[in-house]
Amino acid sequence: MLVNGKWTSDWQPVQAKDEKGGFVRQTSSFRNWITPDGSAGPTGEAGFPAERGRYHLYVALTCPWASRTLIARKLKKLEDVVSMSVVEPALTDQGWRFGDYPGSDRDEVNGATYLHELYTRADPAICGRATVPVLWDKKRKTIVNNESAEIVRMFNSGFAGLADEDVDLYPQALRPAIDALNDRIYPALNNGVYRAGFATTQIAYDEAYDEVFAMLDRLESYLADRSFLLGVPFTESDIRLFVTLVRFDAAYHGLFKCNLRRISEYPNLTTYLKRVLDIPGIRDTVNIDHIKKGYYSIKSLNPNGIVPKGPDLSGLGL
Repeated sequence: MLVNGKWTSDWQPVQAKDEKGGFVRQTSSFRNWITPDGSAGPTGEAGFPAERGRYHLYVALTCPWASRTLIARKLKKLEDVVSMSVVEPALTDQGWRFGDYPGSDRDEVNGATYLHELYTRADPAICGRATVPVLWDKKRKTIVNNESAEIVRMFNSGFAGLADEDVDLYPQALRPAIDALNDRIYPALNNGVYRAGFATTQIAYDEAYDEVFAMLDRLESYLADRSFLLGVPFTESDIRLFVTLVRFDAAYHGLFKCNLRRISEYPNLTTYLKRVLDIPGIRDTVNIDHIKKGYYSIKSLNPNGIVPKGPDLSGLGL
């Protein structure tokens, strides 16, 4: 991790835990917003106006949080507006690395070898982990934001006429319902699988495990009579749910010990996954090889680095 801007130790997934030994996620460090006119957003400072070619997105195809932003960028047709680099899937002792693994990129914007180099360029005294996604400002040479939920909303509404305005992932009329869904799904499922996987005590694991499957059971029932979480349209809540579901059987079921059931054993959730994957552009954001290679490179959970050959995801076309 970084201490006062310097890399000081091998990458570790757990930097903090609660009194039960449960995983505590690091708070995002950079919270500025891109807006159509450069005015300040809900957090941070002004000075980041929407401009074609000014911003660059750094992602890992392994990471569900980064994949949220990748999907929003794709659906809002921002590929020619916001450029992008993909790190290699396997985590190294210095965290995310740029390179030549299939589907990955060199850092052509800043020439960095490791993602943490971008964090110290933005803040020479920063402490903590260097996480994806990172939204970089080429003009000011700094990180705009590294909070996936906020980057998704920036891509949805921050670029005005530069984005596809026919797609709205956070419609005004549905915002209370979207926020309520997000608040329920995040702790129990999106972060719940991590709380199970990185638990350091039995009680913390049991609590997270039970919440994961209670939420999956509720969602299985909830999706029995609707296409997406709020019926129609597809919203940011669906993005949040999808990125966890699509990784579940390949990574969370085995490595994170969330092994009561696979998603393939939930008929409605499986149908939902297929429906989302059929939305033009979304299948392009999913790379099962990167997902498996990345998760199974976590040394604290899989010290020998063996990547399982399964599961068979051909029913999803993956």
